[in-house]
Amino acid sequence: MNKEWSELNKTMQTQIKKKDTYIYGISTLFELRNRLMQTIISFKNNLSREDFNAIPFINADGYHSKTIAYSLWHIFRIEDIIAHTLINCDEQIFFSGNYKERINSPIITTGNELVKNEISDFSKQLDIDELYA
Repeated sequence: MNKEWSELNKTMQTQIKKKDTYIYGISTLFELRNRLMQTIISFKNNLSREDFNAIPFINADGYHSKTIAYSLWHIFRIEDIIAHTLINCDEQIFFSGNYKERINSPIITTGNELVKNEISDFSKQLDIDELYA
C-alpha cells in the first residue's frame, strides 16, 4: 500500500468509527477501492504473464513474498466472500459463475494457506483473463 492509500485507509477507519462521520467513511472507502481497482486494471493492460507469476522475494516477509497473480486472487476472493456471504447473504460469484474451473484454480479459499513455491505454482495455473472476469 502506498503512502496515499495508507492515508486514505487511516482516514476511512477514523471516519467509520463515529456516527456523525460514518457516511464520509463509506465515501472514502469507495475512493480507496476505486484507486486500487485503477491500479489493478493497469496491471492487466501493462504486464506480461511472466510478470504476474514472478516471485523475486520468495523468502521476504509480507506481501513481498507473493506474486501479482496470487495477490489479485486473494483480493478478488476476499471481496467476493465479503460482498456475497457477509453483506448480501447470497451465493458468491466464484461459485455461481463456475470460476473455480474457469480460472483453473485448485483451491476455493483466499490462499492464505499457500507459501513460497506453492504460491508460485498456484499463480502459474491461473487463467488471468478469467481471474479478471
